[in-house]
Amino acid sequence: MKNKTLAILAYVTIIGWIISYLEFKKRTDKDTLVSYHLEQSLGLIILSLVLGIASSILVSLVPPAYIVSIVVSLGTFVLLLLGIIAANNEARKPLPVVGKMFEGKFDFLRS
Repeated sequence: MKNKTLAILAYVTIIGWIISYLEFKKRTDKDTLVSYHLEQSLGLIILSLVLGIASSILVSLVPPAYIVSIVVSLGTFVLLLLGIIAANNEARKPLPVVGKMFEGKFDFLRS
């Protein structure tokens, strides 16, 4: 697979991330584009899980707060699309608002 394809695949579900990661790890020429987008997408996956759990707890305590859950889901989906667009353009730019938090946090992706 091409580097661009691996970078895009990293954003497509957790299974796509795992496939992209395994393919990246067995390569001898490790491109920074793939590792960067693996890092960004893993951060987004973790963030969406945490926000999903938090919003579920909030909705269980205050049922009318389901709007918050919808906004959180929509927000993470928009970030996912922006990540796919950046990977397609072969750009190494962080996701808006949250992307800087993920830079350099997952060192196992670089080696």
